[in-house]
Amino acid sequence: MKNIIIPVDFSKQSEFALETGAILAKEHNATLHVLHMLELSESIISKSDSQNMNKMLFMLALAEKQLEPFLDKKYLEGVNVIPVIKRHKVYNEVDALAHEINADLIIMGSQGLSLQDGIFAGSNAEKMVRNSSTPVLIIKSAPTDFSLKKVIFATDMSIESVSAYKKAESLLTKLGCEIQPVYVNRPFNDFISSKQFSVKLKKFSEAGGANKVKFIAGHSIEDGLMQYAEETNADVIAISTNARKGLNRLLRGSISEDLANQSKLPVMTFKL
Repeated sequence: MKNIIIPVDFSKQSEFALETGAILAKEHNATLHVLHMLELSESIISKSDSQNMNKMLFMLALAEKQLEPFLDKKYLEGVNVIPVIKRHKVYNEVDALAHEINADLIIMGSQGLSLQDGIFAGSNAEKMVRNSSTPVLIIKSAPTDFSLKKVIFATDMSIESVSAYKKAESLLTKLGCEIQPVYVNRPFNDFISSKQFSVKLKKFSEAGGANKVKFIAGHSIEDGLMQYAEETNADVIAISTNARKGLNRLLRGSISEDLANQSKLPVMTFKL
């Protein structure tokens, strides 16, 4: 792992992400690219008159003034930190920077300055995760005793999900993680028998997926994942997202409420 992006809005949640990034950077000798987005309106950016130019320069200077003390943290000592300030929409800037520096991981707080606003709430966060080809680690609390040793990876064992599994396996193996793929069998939604599970697993494995997947039961995907994570003392729950529908299930549906909000564990997403 060489490059990690940390989008920040100076909130407590983005500081949790920054501290988590520092832990991983020290373990893997990685560089932290701390990214703050001004989110200036197109009208300010496109017009070249002196009033708009002065406003843009003022906001840039203000962001630089805020970023400097925000990065003055003891846990960042010895870490290579590159501050970056951008002016456009969050998800576009993060994805563009990720491609530019060949980022291995994006770490973000689970919410912004409040439950209603901030860069990590609402459609911006959804678009960032949905459109990011880089894995995203979602942090919602202070990284006390943070570890990435044991990760459970939720999979439906579809052929379409093989690429996401391979991406997860590649990154998590580099990080020295123990990966446990998990399939949640639900009683009233896509229930399958043990025989059907074996057939799906064989096809998944032959397509390049895992050859061993834990078959567990749960009333819902999130219920099964959180129960299994607790039973096995997992450090992180990983899940794949779909650009069209997967994110809605992760950040808007019941999985959002339980994994991104109720679960104390970090959640890592990999785009299909």
